[in-house]
Amino acid sequence: MPTNEEPKPLTFDFSILQHENNIPAQYIWPNHEKPSPTPTPELNVPPINLGRFLSGDPGAISDAAWLVHEACQKHGFFLVVNHGVDSVLLKEAHKNMDQFFGLSLEEKKRGERKVGESGGYASSFTGRFASKLPWKETLSFRYCDEEKNIVGDYLLRTMGEDFRQFGRVYQEYCEAMSTLSLGIMELLGMSLGVGPSYFRDFFEGNDSIMRLNYYPPCKKPDLTLGTGPHCDPTSLTILHQDQVGGLEVHVDGQWHSIRPSPDAFVVNIGDTFMVSS
Repeated sequence: MPTNEEPKPLTFDFSILQHENNIPAQYIWPNHEKPSPTPTPELNVPPINLGRFLSGDPGAISDAAWLVHEACQKHGFFLVVNHGVDSVLLKEAHKNMDQFFGLSLEEKKRGERKVGESGGYASSFTGRFASKLPWKETLSFRYCDEEKNIVGDYLLRTMGEDFRQFGRVYQEYCEAMSTLSLGIMELLGMSLGVGPSYFRDFFEGNDSIMRLNYYPPCKKPDLTLGTGPHCDPTSLTILHQDQVGGLEVHVDGQWHSIRPSPDAFVVNIGDTFMVSS
């Protein structure tokens, strides 16, 4: 008998899929987009000493502004070190992320992203795409300077009382990222010759999205991608990599890797910032 029922979307359950030798066809990428079997060359990304820049040292300001100006003209990526974010908080953020993604699929789906929303848990975006699915899970939530405890309240509301401490960690982490982003905006303003307050004042009270990305183990990593080629539509992306690595940037027709550093954040300007500047 014919039926009008739509097929159920594929379920991405890494506790099962990480042991599978036969990867579902939806996760296999076209040959020209599959990962390269040979290591990619490293991208020359300048490390910027943000502490020295913010200290007001004229030489440090001039050096940092020039390095950022050059990097943003070439590819839009640079590193910030001596950034003021507590290393203990960074470790807590990574530990809590690992614990969350180690939960069963049913537990994670308590916070499942709803259609039309930007926050919540998503497994490989199986509800949005039918092919070339990314081999990843994400948990996203909104942050706004002007809304007190917005992250903690959201996670408590969607995930339950067990996530109260989890919410505290990421509320604190988002506050640290907000402070860091304003310092970076000062740096970008100086690199463009408009002064430190030009972008900082505009972005104060910022509204942003925090996203935790997890790329589970895969038996056939040469067939799939954690995240496909893309441009960031935002003004600014601040990323802290774990030791696994995998971030690559397309420059001059070739992919280049950015080596993880526990002491550094990777910063890249997005499409919105490029338009606004």
